Amino acid sequence: MATVLSRALKLPGKKSPDLGEYDPLTQADSDESEDDLVLNLQQKNGGVKNGKSALGDLPEPDSDADVAGAAKPHLSEVVPEGYPSEPLGGLEQKATSSLVSYVRTSVFLLTLVISMVLVLLCAFLIPCPPRDLHSTWSRRLGSQGGGDLSPLELADVNRDGLRDVLLSFVTTRNGTEGGGGSQPTADLVCLSGMNGSTLWSSPLPEEAQDVTCLDLTPGSVAKTICLVTGTRKMLSAFNATSGKIMWTLNPNHLSNGTLAAPVVVLPDLDGDGARDLVVLAIGELQPDLCFLLVSGRTGSPVGRPVKYNIVGVGNLIGPQVYITTSGAVYILFGFGNIQAVALRDIFVQAQNRDSSPPSLQIEEPEWEKRRSVNLSELIDVYRYG
Repeated sequence: MATVLSRALKLPGKKSPDLGEYDPLTQADSDESEDDLVLNLQQKNGGVKNGKSALGDLPEPDSDADVAGAAKPHLSEVVPEGYPSEPLGGLEQKATSSLVSYVRTSVFLLTLVISMVLVLLCAFLIPCPPRDLHSTWSRRLGSQGGGDLSPLELADVNRDGLRDVLLSFVTTRNGTEGGGGSQPTADLVCLSGMNGSTLWSSPLPEEAQDVTCLDLTPGSVAKTICLVTGTRKMLSAFNATSGKIMWTLNPNHLSNGTLAAPVVVLPDLDGDGARDLVVLAIGELQPDLCFLLVSGRTGSPVGRPVKYNIVGVGNLIGPQVYITTSGAVYILFGFGNIQAVALRDIFVQAQNRDSSPPSLQIEEPEWEKRRSVNLSELIDVYRYG
């Protein structure tokens, strides 16, 4: 009946897919759906104001394709709901703040690393104070704690920054079963300046009158040497670190006398790179004096003994090395009066030759004028009375 009524009224409508005709009811529903779609799209794009779109009057779409095209917005215009759009300046501020934060972190870490390195360097470079350091200490030397102490020398032999004590002491021991009485014995002892402990000890053939520690090879990495002069004929060099004997002067070179004074250090005379020595020996009679040059490296004599006859009153003075402003080297000595002899003259006589090293050829004019009329090698420096 509805079909007949539709045909009679000839109402517009969609063509039925079954009958091949238009259905007015179906067409009405389709038109309402299209109107709702258009209204929804307009509301999403700004809403409707007074029946008009916020974007202005737009022509109505003629077809479904136009409606679809008008409803599709551009990608750049799409903004998520609830999130306002940010300007480009905000992005630049964020990038700048992140860069500043990175620089601050880097500076902090770099400062921390430098501080740690400085602390470690100070911890390793600054030496710690000695743990076993005592302000005072005392020692008893010898088996019975007695004896005569002489002489004393201070030198840092163990490289701990503190000067150690070197001394010689004489003790009396009972004689052997075959002999009666007691025999004096001498020892050279090195005591630690830190706590007084014994670093090393070495026996001596006779009592020592002087101990001198020095470096005979300046300008090179060499060990400190301790020169020990005996009261009779002993002259020995000890390694200051270990206490071992490096060399000893043969007593036969002093057969006519005994050592009158401690050894004296001279410049290098034989060209072996080590400073040489000179000792003064005195005979039984006072006028008999002789100088003996000794190699500082081997302890062997540098030539023969050089004798001088001196008459004087009083105790022996010197010998002592004196170097003038011009570089001339003289040996001062005497009995009451002070006399000088040029080291050049001693070397020439000891070597039995006329030439001498260039360092000994320098003369002091004022001193040379004081030679006696007979051109003696002795120069009067000071005369008492």
